[in-house]
Amino acid sequence: MKPVLLIDFGSTYTKVTAVDVENEALLGTASSYTTVQTDIGEGLENALHILEQKTGTLEFAERYACSSAAGGLRMITSGLVPELTAEAAKQASLGAGAKVIQVYSYELTKKDVTEIINAHPDMILLVGGTDGGNRECILTNAKKLSQAEPICPVVIAGNRNCADECEELLAGWETHVCENVMPRFNELNIEPAQNEIRQIFLNRIIQAKGLSKAAELISGILMPTPAAMMAAMQLLAEGSKTEAGIGELIAVDLGGATTDVYSIADGMPTQSNTIVKGLAEPYAKRTVEGDIGMRYSIWGIVDAAGIERISQLSGIEPEHAKEMIRFLSENTETLPKDDEWERLDFALASMAVETAVARHAGTIEQVYTPMGLAYSQVGKDLTPVRRVVVTGGAIIHTKRTGEIASHSLQDPDQLGSLRPVDAKFLVDRKYILASMGLLGQHYPDIALRIMKKELVEAYE
Repeated sequence: MKPVLLIDFGSTYTKVTAVDVENEALLGTASSYTTVQTDIGEGLENALHILEQKTGTLEFAERYACSSAAGGLRMITSGLVPELTAEAAKQASLGAGAKVIQVYSYELTKKDVTEIINAHPDMILLVGGTDGGNRECILTNAKKLSQAEPICPVVIAGNRNCADECEELLAGWETHVCENVMPRFNELNIEPAQNEIRQIFLNRIIQAKGLSKAAELISGILMPTPAAMMAAMQLLAEGSKTEAGIGELIAVDLGGATTDVYSIADGMPTQSNTIVKGLAEPYAKRTVEGDIGMRYSIWGIVDAAGIERISQLSGIEPEHAKEMIRFLSENTETLPKDDEWERLDFALASMAVETAVARHAGTIEQVYTPMGLAYSQVGKDLTPVRRVVVTGGAIIHTKRTGEIASHSLQDPDQLGSLRPVDAKFLVDRKYILASMGLLGQHYPDIALRIMKKELVEAYE
């Protein structure tokens, strides 16, 4: 037996997973409150103590960790056109596992710079202009930032013809220059920026978050937790060099404050006579719905779905449902305690999944041209996707997982939304996905086979 420990320092819970890589077996999982305010190692030790009660004493050969503690990797991006370079910067940041707290377009104002400084981001991504294109915007923004006191690293990933000038302007800041996120019009090139962001996270951010206190307990913090989740989804979909994946998929991670959606799919049009509008979509895409969550962002679900829909799904009168929702928003640690509360959580989770996946997926509409009827598509066409992976407390700790997950599918009343038409639902009952993303960095075949074994099918 060769035990490996995988750790996820979450904002609320520190989760640990023990895997025997020799026998390709999951040995056990456990969690405890994250103690980031004191010594993060305390929460880890508490979780390990709980794990030991399940698995017995283990001598771990290797220990790896990811983290979203203390707010995770908080980033601000600044680009030129909102729909183009600014969106490319956002996609690069989200794909790297960051929490994007603000996106700026065009030239920064003095007020914008003040907001950036006061937001205390962990990193700034500065982009703008295709290679050989617009120079003024990114140079102006670099100059304005240079007049403020340096607060964090700046990744410069814009027009290559003025990247060196931006670096010179920001001489007082820690700067990192990498390839343009949009070297040519409508062409995404986000992987170099993502790699740079992750490297900075490794080298610097874990020190600022106090995670270095746990350094002697682990072999290394490899990535932000959402990046580990993305790595797991890509491995599961695409497979490894020697093990086949399960094909294109969508994953939904429903949390108390946010809902993350991942898609590993090309998203190209499936209908003939379709014109794709807007920025090209990344094959591996992540979106974060910061206003959709089961407790801290519970009112965002109500705003998106409407209290009448929640009442209909739960069988609870609208006014009474509002009272219950108000209680949950003020008592965020509350778990369902009887049938009525379970029905409310079911309705909220269903609407959170429906809203988040609808926002992530593309849309299509009919347009009339001189050549006749055509279609205009914005975003990814996910209608052919046949696998939906779901995780998150409200989804995995219920018997109605399949019913909740089914709200990720296309609604006959909303045919303009390019969500999957039909799919198999796979549930992460043991909360192992981020851990498998970590394990996959060293043992991809084993991580893939464990996911195939541990992700169980949920039925409507």
